[in-house]
Amino acid sequence: MRDQVALGALAIVAGVLVGIVLFVPFVAVSYRRRGGLTFGRFALWFSLLVYVLAIWTYTLLPLPSPESIRCAGVNLDPLDFVGDIRGAISRGSPLTDPAVLQLVLNVMLFLPLGFFVRGLFRRGILVALLSGFGLSLFIECTQLTGVWGLYPCAYRVFDVVDLMTNTLGAVLGVTLALLLPRAMRVRDGERIDADRPRPVTSLRRLIGMLCDLLVVGLGSTAILLPWQIVDVLLRGSDAAADDDAIAQLVANLVLIVVTLTWTLVTGRTPGNAAVQLRYTGSRLPSALARIVRYVGGIGGFQLLNLLPGEYGSWLVPLFVLVSFILVFPTRTHRGLPGLVSGQRLVDARAADEREPVAADS
Repeated sequence: MRDQVALGALAIVAGVLVGIVLFVPFVAVSYRRRGGLTFGRFALWFSLLVYVLAIWTYTLLPLPSPESIRCAGVNLDPLDFVGDIRGAISRGSPLTDPAVLQLVLNVMLFLPLGFFVRGLFRRGILVALLSGFGLSLFIECTQLTGVWGLYPCAYRVFDVVDLMTNTLGAVLGVTLALLLPRAMRVRDGERIDADRPRPVTSLRRLIGMLCDLLVVGLGSTAILLPWQIVDVLLRGSDAAADDDAIAQLVANLVLIVVTLTWTLVTGRTPGNAAVQLRYTGSRLPSALARIVRYVGGIGGFQLLNLLPGEYGSWLVPLFVLVSFILVFPTRTHRGLPGLVSGQRLVDARAADEREPVAADS
């Protein structure tokens, strides 16, 4: 039981990490294809991510050492479970018998797949049946082949009964989803005008700011990690540790060039582009307004990170706090970037407005 809890925790942690990496693309796709982002839909996709990782952990992990494995057999009898049920009944313990519980768990494991088939993809029983059978077959073949040749033989039994119970679980899941009252179903089938401008809300603005921070943070990791791996392999961990500060500085400078160039060329930060927002109306020349706005936004965060530790350790959090607070009282939630550039924030799909706007009083 302890191993199962540990595997469940591993799936959740892995889901959070993968979700962080995929968050910005998910937001961008949601705003372009659906015009916005709802908590319910985000929760469904995140649940699907955790579910897929949970399937992976429960069916394949923990991976044994090659020296400790024992080759498992194959069960091709689709009625094998009948004997298990009869035996459990004859012993008077059908509800606690391990073999019966395994059958129930196999069904329950694939119930969420049916819900996702209906809730996210608007498909019915046939697609759920094929999805459940296909995923279960892939898992069983992975086990049969010793994780596709990683091990000399299968260390878990290829069981045709698992194929049947897993597929049944997916079908039951989509059936339950279809039987839900209409008011409880995920509203995903209605026609959506993704090109219609939406209001600029404080939440939307904060999501864009979070996307900018994730782009910078993940970009830094994408630069530093290969650098450090190569450095450790070539010079050893002690010598590589001495260059951490230099590597961080290089990563910061590279990202400053990238984000500033992006802002100058597109007129928007990556976060603003993800949530379909843009700034408009300024007395400043266009290029200068973009630079000033960049410094008042994610650029200020990046530049403050270049300061020595004793200064950056309190200036960076202070800048983030001020930026967060100023989202709420400013007109159209334009925040600090809009204040310093004298611009306001609009939906990127709205008609172009070029008249100058006054700063907030």
